[in-house]
Amino acid sequence: MAKAKPHLNIVFVGHVDHGKSTTVGRLLFDAGTIDEQTMRKLKEKAEELGKGGFEFAFVMDSLKEERERGVTIDLSHKKFSTQKYDYTIIDAPGHKDFIKNMITGASQADAAVLVVGSEGIQAQTKEHAFLCKTLGVGQIIVACNKQDLNKYDQAKFEATKKAAQDLIKSVGYKVENVQVVPIASYPGENVVKSLGNMKWYTGPTLLQALDNLSVPQKPTNLALRLPIQDVYNITGIGVVPVGKIETGILKIGQKVVFMPGPAGKGVTGEVKTVEMHHEQMQEAEPGDNVGFNVRGVEKKDIKRGDVVGPADNPPTVAVEFTANMIVLNHPTVVTVGYTPVFHIHTAQVACQITEIVKKINPATGETLADHPDFIKNGDAAVVKIKPMQPLVIEKVKEFPPLGRFAVRDSGNTVAAGMCIDLVKK
Repeated sequence: MAKAKPHLNIVFVGHVDHGKSTTVGRLLFDAGTIDEQTMRKLKEKAEELGKGGFEFAFVMDSLKEERERGVTIDLSHKKFSTQKYDYTIIDAPGHKDFIKNMITGASQADAAVLVVGSEGIQAQTKEHAFLCKTLGVGQIIVACNKQDLNKYDQAKFEATKKAAQDLIKSVGYKVENVQVVPIASYPGENVVKSLGNMKWYTGPTLLQALDNLSVPQKPTNLALRLPIQDVYNITGIGVVPVGKIETGILKIGQKVVFMPGPAGKGVTGEVKTVEMHHEQMQEAEPGDNVGFNVRGVEKKDIKRGDVVGPADNPPTVAVEFTANMIVLNHPTVVTVGYTPVFHIHTAQVACQITEIVKKINPATGETLADHPDFIKNGDAAVVKIKPMQPLVIEKVKEFPPLGRFAVRDSGNTVAAGMCIDLVKK
C-alpha cells in the first residue's frame, strides 16, 4: 500500500457574497475532483433555476441541500488531492455551520482561506478572521476574489491586499506568514491555473498557496486523550469503544481510564486490541479513528462523551472552568444563570454561566468592561462556567483539541470559546 499523503483540513470563510462556494467549486472542478458530466448537470440546474453563473457554487450547495434533508453526505465530494497533500474542505456558508464545523467533531481546521470580494473587507470578513484566530486555526491564506470585476487592475488588488494584511495583523497572525492571492473564481483565473489576465502577479495560484502550507505536528508527545464517539458490543470480542485519538498514543497492553465514567471517578482497564479500518494495529496516533477492546470494562460503564487517558495521567474532570468566549448568534443577551448545552469534543453537557468576569477585545485581549451585566452578539468575554454533570475538559494550552467548545441552544450555535483555566474535581 502506498504511504498516505499528509492530510490537511481547510475551512473557507469570509463575507456572505464574496464567492466562497464558487471558489470551492472552481477549485474542485479544476483540480479534477468533479467531472465534466457532473458540472454540466449543475450548469443546467443553475440555468433552469435562473441562476446561470452559479454552477460552481452549486457544487457545494447541492451538498448543503442534502445536509438540510439529513442525508449523510459521502465526504469524498469535498476531498481533493495534489501531489503534496490530501485535503478535506469544510465549506462555511453561514455562522451556524461554520462554527459547528470548526469546533465540533473531526473538522478542526488546520488552515483557513479567507475569501475577500472585490469590494474589500466587510464586517463579516473581520469576524471570521477573529474566529479563526480565537478557535486556533494556525495558518491562513487570503484569497482576493472577483478580480475580473476590477478588470484585473493591480492597484485595486494592492489596496485590498493592504487592508487584508492590516486586518490579519490586528487579529494576531504574523503578516509575513500569510499568503495573499488575487483570484477570479468564476472565470477560473489563478485558482488552479493562471489564464494570463494578471501578468503583473508573480506569486502562487490558490492551489499552490495551499501546497505551501505546512502540516501541523501531530501531538504524539502529549498524554493520550481519546474522546469516545460510540460503544459497541461485538460478539467474540466484547466491548469495543470507538473514537478519534486527539493527542498521544494508544497501545496494546496499556492501562487506561475512561473519565468521568458513571460516578465521576473513572473506569479503568487494559487495552487488549486496537483496530483501524478493520486492521489490527499495535498502536495508533493522533488523527486515527480507532475501535479498541478494553479488558475489565462493561458497556454500561462507558458512553459517548467519556474520554480515555492513561491510568496514571487521567483526563481532567472539571467542577468549574474559566473560558474565553465569543457570543455569535444569541437572540437576546447572555447573563449569569444562562444554562445552554456545551459541545466539547464528543460530550454534550448543560453548563451554567456563573460569572461574567470581563468583556474583552478579542484581538488584543484588553479589558473593555469588568463584570458587565450581560454580553451580546459580537462580544468576547472571560466567563466562569459550571457543568451540570461531570465533564472532561482540558486547558486549551495543555490539550488544544479538548479545550475548545461550541455553545448551542434550540438548534443554534450561540457562542464559541476555549477553556483557559479550571478547577479539578
